[in-house]
Amino acid sequence: EKQVFQLRAHMYQARSLFAADSSGLSDPFARVFFISQSQCTEVLNETLCPTWDQLLVFDNVELYGEAHEMRDDPPIIVIEIYDQDTVGKADFMGRTFAKPVVKMSDEHYCPPRFPPQLEYYQIYRGNSTAGDLLAAFELLQIGPGGKSDLPPIDGPTDMDRGPILPVPLGIRPVLSKYRVEVIALEQQILMLSIVWGRRACPWTSHSPHPALDNQHAFASQDLPENELLHPPLNIRVVDCRAFGRYTLVGSHAVSSLRKFIYRPPDKKAQHWNMTG
Repeated sequence: EKQVFQLRAHMYQARSLFAADSSGLSDPFARVFFISQSQCTEVLNETLCPTWDQLLVFDNVELYGEAHEMRDDPPIIVIEIYDQDTVGKADFMGRTFAKPVVKMSDEHYCPPRFPPQLEYYQIYRGNSTAGDLLAAFELLQIGPGGKSDLPPIDGPTDMDRGPILPVPLGIRPVLSKYRVEVIALEQQILMLSIVWGRRACPWTSHSPHPALDNQHAFASQDLPENELLHPPLNIRVVDCRAFGRYTLVGSHAVSSLRKFIYRPPDKKAQHWNMTG
């Protein structure tokens, strides 16, 4: 018995990917395979924690079997992560698997199953772990009314990204403005760079002297209010060579920023305590 579905792959973020380039970073993208179809996210340059924030829609997915079998035991989704090279084919970085949450046409799109929640999926490269994928997957049956019966994709829209659909409201995390401040007290290396959030390093400190004394910088990002979804902060130390060449000396990842988070006091609460 043929059943027709639409698959929605909500590809929000990956973190703690390994460095595929000599720079200590990667240019990652994800390819999602389901049955006979595949789609890719956009490529994000120079990051180990890409925030794609992208919805991939697979239309007219045909599956054969009983309806209850499709709901209880849907096919596996394969997600592979690659590093995009400027020349040659992309380098394989890791793979993970997921099962979608299935909605049949006679079911309501409502809690607790829908909309699906973002989950972490462990990425493997051979027998070794190679990072985590934060994503959600839903398989929606197309009933007699066609795609008009499917739940609408509830924005937001980003005109700067063209045809790329962001992860819809209700699935994507609630974001707040954060600012990371970095003070380099002393370094015997000529360049220190911080990589944090969606794209390439927001701050690079140069010094003509062999030591960086009290170099202070900051960068702002919109990050999830849920601290468990914060990307790691990656620190690279690079030696500047002649003719504009750079050599990676070392790198370090701060996996959790929880102990560094400062929250300003609530002014209303302060006022109440003073007057009450």
